[in-house]
Amino acid sequence: MRKVKGLLKAAHFGPTLIVTAISFAFATYFWWEGPAYVIAFGVFNGQLIVGWSNDLYDFDDDLRHQRSKKPLVSGLITKQYLRKWLRFMVPFSFVANLLGPLGIKGGLVYMLGIACGVAYNFYFKFSILSPLPYAIAFAALPSSVTISKDINPPIWMLLGGALYGMAAHFINVIKDMDQDQASGIKGLPQRLGQTKSIAVAAVLIALGIVNLIINL
Repeated sequence: MRKVKGLLKAAHFGPTLIVTAISFAFATYFWWEGPAYVIAFGVFNGQLIVGWSNDLYDFDDDLRHQRSKKPLVSGLITKQYLRKWLRFMVPFSFVANLLGPLGIKGGLVYMLGIACGVAYNFYFKFSILSPLPYAIAFAALPSSVTISKDINPPIWMLLGGALYGMAAHFINVIKDMDQDQASGIKGLPQRLGQTKSIAVAAVLIALGIVNLIINL
């Protein structure tokens, strides 16, 4: 049970659950509850990859800043144990999404979002383009569901996903910004600073709301 808890914490369980719930809502609307559960299961597996790869890559930095709530730092699980599960989950997630209701096209679109999440962990978090993988990943999530029903994703859906994804990036970075800057992590929020990042996140959320009001 201790190791299960560690795996869930390493997956950033709160955000993972939110993304899974959003996918279930979209899947219920475009499909029905039966396939929606299968789609949500596949989405959940994909999110595990993003969270686990993030904790593995950040381990040394988490240790440096004594982030004792992180499961690897606290010793709930080991790096070797997490790597073993990650090796299993990558191919399993591809199979679960491509052979499930999302189909090949929808499944590939969703896995593109997962690839963006992993790319952020290993590269984009240090770049001025750090919001880009968030924008693509959040647009890909609802789009994968519509594509699975042979419906072209509407522009408002792509735009809304991108805006809220970038807002989530700025909000997520704020709590660790000082430590990130000390570690040389120079994504766009770290370059702008806390006050400007909060302002940018607020503007992105406002634009997302306007986008929904205009198009729904």
